[in-house]
Amino acid sequence: MGCPPVLRLVTIPISHYCEKARWALERVGMPYREERHVQGVHQLVARRAGGGITVPVLVTPDGAIGDSAEILAWIDEHTHPEHRLFPPQSDARGESVGLCRRFDEILGPTGRRLMYVHMLADAKLALRFNNAGVPGWEDRFIRYGWPVAQRYVKRVLDIRPGIEIEDEATVFSELDYVAELLSDGRPYLCGEQFGAADLTFAALSAPITVPPAYGVPLPQPDVLSPGMAALVERAREHPAGRYALALFTEHRRVTVL
Repeated sequence: MGCPPVLRLVTIPISHYCEKARWALERVGMPYREERHVQGVHQLVARRAGGGITVPVLVTPDGAIGDSAEILAWIDEHTHPEHRLFPPQSDARGESVGLCRRFDEILGPTGRRLMYVHMLADAKLALRFNNAGVPGWEDRFIRYGWPVAQRYVKRVLDIRPGIEIEDEATVFSELDYVAELLSDGRPYLCGEQFGAADLTFAALSAPITVPPAYGVPLPQPDVLSPGMAALVERAREHPAGRYALALFTEHRRVTVL
């Protein structure tokens, strides 16, 4: 029997949606090669890989998949039953899929925008972590074009005055929601085993918990601005934030080529 194909994963390295895909691949031990790109350039590469204009894009023998939720579903379908991320029972699977969708649609976008609001003001720090592992010319491109990159990100994410107040309230409402689910003593969001809902929640909360075990280095509170550092510490002290960090510590392993 031949070796399994090495999958291609097109990413913005710091992206929490890309971390979601990386983590899922590494969780089940699927070999892959990550291709990292900066914002803007990622759209061209994603299209060339067969996806849309967003990342992650996973290039598989079955074709390209350009959505993190669909990537998790594909991985699950190609994984031995005992290692699958979604439960086999229809009701439990429906609950897991529903939670993943909720985190994808609410926590993911608001947490990302909240992080960008704080980070865009410090170009040196932002670029130091944003550009980890990207091609040299892309690193230079975004550094020289930082004012344009800032405008691009603000337009794409709809960053406007005061939006961080709304986003912070939404993010902590989602943390409260997760903490309420866990308050009945369940070990994981959908029962007795770590699964897709846990992975999705932990990955998409990363912009405000900045876990040390993330797939690329993230700026820790000691180098962040006072406002962002206070936000991170508040998130880490929240029961759901502690849960997310524990998931990274206990379930994140790196096998990237």
